[in-house]
Amino acid sequence: MGRTRVVGIAGRYGARYGSTLRKKVKEVLERRYADHTCPFCAHKGYVMRLSTGIWICRKCGAKWAGGSYIPRTGLSKTYSEIIIRE
Repeated sequence: MGRTRVVGIAGRYGARYGSTLRKKVKEVLERRYADHTCPFCAHKGYVMRLSTGIWICRKCGAKWAGGSYIPRTGLSKTYSEIIIRE
């Protein structure tokens, strides 16, 4: 298990920054590093972030703009027809 069983990915910060901020960072980092599904080929686990807001699928090669920490924001899920693959 390890020493970060409770705090998870935020264990890298140790006792610094306060528990509330570490809990918020934990939520963000768990969403950012989770396995995401590609909106084009529907494969899970191949999506990775190139930089802030730029995502790529290693399976089909699709590249798109998304959120900073998640590949598709709430607005892009609502209006999925405006996403066009080149």
